[in-house]
Amino acid sequence: MMTIDNAQLRALAATIDRGSFDLAAAQLHITPSAVSQRIKALETSAGRVLVRRTKPTEITDAGLPYLRLARQIDALVQDVVSGSESGARAGVPLAVNSDSLATWVLPALAGLPDSITFDVRREDQDHSAELLRAGTVMAAITTDARPVHGCSVTRLGSMRYRPMANPRFAARWFTDGPTADALARAPMVVFDAKDDLQDRFLRGRSRRPLSPPRHSIPGSADFAEAVRLGLGWGMVPNQQILSGETDGLLVDLAPGRHIDVVLYWQQWTLHTPVLATIYEAIRAAAAEHLD
Repeated sequence: MMTIDNAQLRALAATIDRGSFDLAAAQLHITPSAVSQRIKALETSAGRVLVRRTKPTEITDAGLPYLRLARQIDALVQDVVSGSESGARAGVPLAVNSDSLATWVLPALAGLPDSITFDVRREDQDHSAELLRAGTVMAAITTDARPVHGCSVTRLGSMRYRPMANPRFAARWFTDGPTADALARAPMVVFDAKDDLQDRFLRGRSRRPLSPPRHSIPGSADFAEAVRLGLGWGMVPNQQILSGETDGLLVDLAPGRHIDVVLYWQQWTLHTPVLATIYEAIRAAAAEHLD
């Protein structure tokens, strides 16, 4: 039966987290040679290469289960420490999409005990499950209903996105409404290269591919503000629309045409009090704020 040395697992996690043997050594207060020896010993026991010696270092598919194990052991240790040492903090890595983070997730996390701290990774909801697979985070808000290996999944609800624009922008570019010709010319706002909500709306309005000018605004609040200021049109979540619509700062380009993004909570099946507390807070907030 294979035995796994915890020091080797810690060296593996540090090397992936920091991106090099030298930086991992600095984190662990040992020499780079010692880090290399520990990882090599772990690879010898596993019979497979676990780390790609690239810049930065990368985990291999064979290394993913060992990286998850390292994270899980660390999570258990943090749970014990947070419950036994005054002032200790249990850092919990989470992946959250930007729109959820900007609207309903932070208030949920703010209500949790001071003993819990977070390492929140902002990631698109269509890609956050990859961080779970890599063992980088313990839980994630994702659009993937299929549980990642070693994880449980809970449906949270959906965020509704509507095509919104500044009234003056709409009057200038969409005099006859959001026709295919108008959408092909009118500037639009996207969050980043992973954001395909606007393109999904375009595909629903035209059989031919449309490639309008686009502004990339990588911040949820900044994205909504860019639309309000008339930089372009964009798919804005209901949670960020209501006040702007009431004040006349935003108009719906196609009433009744919206995109609903269903969100799920995936977390490790490893049961710890801290993770259970976070889950209950997220579930309650989602029930209040999501459709």
